[in-house]
Amino acid sequence: MQRKHFLRLGLAAAAAYALAGTAMAQDKGTVGVAMPTKSSARWISDGDSMVRSLKEKGYKADLQYAEDDIPNQLAQVENMITKKVKVLVIAAIDGTTLSDALQKAADQGIKVIAYDRLIRNSKNVDYYTTFDNFQVGVLQATSIVDKLGLKQGKGPFNIELFGGSPDDNNAFFFYDGALSVLKPYIDSGKLVVRSKQMGMQKVGTLRWDGAVAQARMDNLLSAYYGNARVDAVLSPYDGLSIGIISSLKGVGYGTPKQPMPIVTGQDAEVPSVKAILRGDQASTVFKDTRDLAKVTVDMIDAVLSGKPPQINDTKTYNNGVKVVPSYLLKPVLVDATNWKPVLVGSGYYRESQIQ
Repeated sequence: MQRKHFLRLGLAAAAAYALAGTAMAQDKGTVGVAMPTKSSARWISDGDSMVRSLKEKGYKADLQYAEDDIPNQLAQVENMITKKVKVLVIAAIDGTTLSDALQKAADQGIKVIAYDRLIRNSKNVDYYTTFDNFQVGVLQATSIVDKLGLKQGKGPFNIELFGGSPDDNNAFFFYDGALSVLKPYIDSGKLVVRSKQMGMQKVGTLRWDGAVAQARMDNLLSAYYGNARVDAVLSPYDGLSIGIISSLKGVGYGTPKQPMPIVTGQDAEVPSVKAILRGDQASTVFKDTRDLAKVTVDMIDAVLSGKPPQINDTKTYNNGVKVVPSYLLKPVLVDATNWKPVLVGSGYYRESQIQ
């Protein structure tokens, strides 16, 4: 009996020791994660993926959303610094407003990773994780070229261009990538921008606001397309595409007599995937936020372990002060032909969410 008692005690002690070891392994400290807004499903997915990936590596996450309020995000970041987080991961609302806060982080030895939006004008951005943003624009424009049959000599077609938020560095990469494909057709007259509105100063959409895009599309249709058809609209983001499509439907597009133009998008948000299946939107660009979170957390773990993080780009992303070492992931074009294997087959969505 006594032997059994000691055996039980021994087993209990061993179990407690094992649990303590697990707890120690799972307590590597807290990482601050500053996200821009919950108004986009995409950023909610990013936040969830970051928390999950950090937990798997033994970190806690201090996840904050600023609801596109710049002072709010600044206060959140400063609070994380005060709490002495191990690393800051920031998807900036305005990539030019964080310099003073990042200097405080650097003074405390806190590394900073810009997450999918480059933080500008600061030497204290250590790394950048994102998708190949120029390639996003290339994919969007290629979708327009292919669906209009421009390579087969068809045309001319009328097109209008939309850009993202001018305070988001990515918006310029999306636009430049798209124009690298579209401009030769514009120059040759196969694509005609009837409004003549080109360049981010004219086509940018502050805060990626779908209502702003809808209002601009209303104005374009009223001013330039009274007796003409718009055949394509370059939209850099699904949230803008929804507004643009609403505007087009408001003047009679989306009927057998007046089919929808080719409308692009980005982020593969559920309403836009449904719009693709209805024939309202032509395509979107899928960026698997699970992969971006994993790459970012692997980078965090390497940095905090004193190892060099994995980098695959050291030339592209100059933030105005330095070229920020980056890891770029590949975006994927999604349309009615491949949405199921890409989005459902990867486990990103359940088919019931789409249909």
